[in-house]
Amino acid sequence: MDVFRFGSLQRASVVMLSILAMRPALGADAATEAVFIDPGQIKWQDAPSTLPKGAKAVVLSGDPGKDGPFVLRLKAPAGYKIPPHWHTGAEYLTIISGAFYLGSGDKMDKANEHAMKAGAFHYLPARVHHYAYTKEATVVQVHGNGPFDINYVNSADDPQKAVRQ
Repeated sequence: MDVFRFGSLQRASVVMLSILAMRPALGADAATEAVFIDPGQIKWQDAPSTLPKGAKAVVLSGDPGKDGPFVLRLKAPAGYKIPPHWHTGAEYLTIISGAFYLGSGDKMDKANEHAMKAGAFHYLPARVHHYAYTKEATVVQVHGNGPFDINYVNSADDPQKAVRQ
């Protein structure tokens, strides 16, 4: 159910290992040290199991699983979908490349979505129900204050549900 918040010890272990594997490549603590990461230094990993399979992710700064600021990137292939969900905290999105389609509500509905192309920025307040998808390979930068979570509107959409069964 959650990306970086946990309901059970087993899920906590799986997600925490994913987060630790995505730590910044240079190992710097953004709160106390300057961080420089060139594109060639980014080490993409499979996104946490709380997101649908197929995406890659990297934490550039901070720790999304803890209190405090974080910056991460999500690399989604063409046709990638994140079903309707919400986050406990606010989410800030910047589209690095490609296009990210973001809609509001409890169902995927073209009448409630916005195409965000490379360079676009979006602020999403906490607890707003929304969904996202791509038509082409897309990189999105997400920043906010942790802990960062994802709560699916329909529990059947939770990719971890299949892992738990």
